[in-house]
Amino acid sequence: MTTDEAPASGATAVPPGVGRPAPARPRTVALFAAVAVAALVLDVASKLLVVAELPQHPLKHVRLLDGAIYLQQVRNSGAAFSLGTGYTVVLTVVALIVVGVIIRAAKRMRSAGWAVALGLVLGGALGNLGDRMFRSPGPGRGWVVDWISLFGPDGVHWPIFNLADAAIVCGALTAAVLAVRGTDLDGRPARRG
Repeated sequence: MTTDEAPASGATAVPPGVGRPAPARPRTVALFAAVAVAALVLDVASKLLVVAELPQHPLKHVRLLDGAIYLQQVRNSGAAFSLGTGYTVVLTVVALIVVGVIIRAAKRMRSAGWAVALGLVLGGALGNLGDRMFRSPGPGRGWVVDWISLFGPDGVHWPIFNLADAAIVCGALTAAVLAVRGTDLDGRPARRG
């Protein structure tokens, strides 16, 4: 059927593009990219500063805010908050898959909330992925630089983490809130049924 023809008897005309997700809006993509880049730059800059200025030693730390925060450089072969240590190569592959899935999802993203959530997760994933690719002991097996310990040194009350971990967790929590509220990537309420 050409665009000039009327629909066949009993058929309904379908507007162009129906059934396909709407393309992302340029402002939403720009917000997504800006959040991802900001999270990545802050993480990389903080790790460079920590590695240059804070010795990697179990007894060396900086106490801030009357002990609410301790700055202490440690190396982590695991995932966020030292989970999954010993699975560095697997975590590298998972991070690459997550990055690919998020970038693919961005093509249909029209929600500012999802742009922020996925931008945070992408920036954090890229920050830790950079450590895994470029730090010792080697590509794909590198250990992540963690440096924030809450309420005590050595991660005694909470595992030591970095800004990438914080971005991933904040992005995941934002995504969970959006999902619970029923907001789709395209910004419309989720279809129930």
